[in-house]
Amino acid sequence: MTDKKSKMVPLSELTLLDRFLFDEVMENEQIHQLILEIILGKDIALLTRAETEKELRTSPLLRSIRMDVFSMDEEGFIYNTEAQKQPRPDLPKRSRYYQGLLDSSLLEPGSVHFNLLNDSFIIIITPYDVFGLGKYRYTFRARCDENTSCILPDGATRIFLNTKGTNREEAGEELAQFLEYAEKTDDISALNSNNEKILRIHEHIRMLKSSEEMGVKYMQAWEEKLQVLEEGRSKGLEEGLEKGIQLTKKVLKLSAEGRSESEISELCDISPEQVRRILDA
Repeated sequence: MTDKKSKMVPLSELTLLDRFLFDEVMENEQIHQLILEIILGKDIALLTRAETEKELRTSPLLRSIRMDVFSMDEEGFIYNTEAQKQPRPDLPKRSRYYQGLLDSSLLEPGSVHFNLLNDSFIIIITPYDVFGLGKYRYTFRARCDENTSCILPDGATRIFLNTKGTNREEAGEELAQFLEYAEKTDDISALNSNNEKILRIHEHIRMLKSSEEMGVKYMQAWEEKLQVLEEGRSKGLEEGLEKGIQLTKKVLKLSAEGRSESEISELCDISPEQVRRILDA
């Protein structure tokens, strides 16, 4: 436990792409609104305070999701904003699953018209290029294959943001500067942007990082995470030990019945070398 604690990234070194800091920053309605305005390139008036770590589930038997930041604006548009620092090859299909569960939560029981579904934006920020085309922003809406100018008016938009984009002129200077700042989240990138919105975001982040209360909260969150990992590790070891005991019993029983090592190997779905090691032990 002590070794793991020594590897904890100090609060002062977290970036906007680290989940703890991202959630804390986005809980501030004004900062959350500024970030959405930069990403979408338009003025936004949020109606509800952001919900962090919002869980959605359609059935106890199906996998749930935990949204980083969930909010709604005055027009009824829904925003789910995520920061994904670690590479995940399943992000496109993960966004599809998020979209399905998000939509399933928007209509009241007994609703007749599906046109009551809110327009929604699923936004995922990554420090890597999911699609490898060098874009800062990839925006997806359903289109007709036979006529790509025909967009399906279902109100669903998914946006993938890449901090390492190269199409600065196309994406716009403000978005490019914000994404570069999100990856570094330091004084230099904030000051170099000379952008009023980014400077306001940075000022709020500096305040959070210098807060003693936030430091305590970060330490508690870290310790809870370590506890969950340790419990999972212990459970895994117990389950592995139990499986090993059951396998050993089966091998010994088959051997006592006069089965050959090759037969035992096939019946237990293990290699002949593993059978030999168990019998030798």
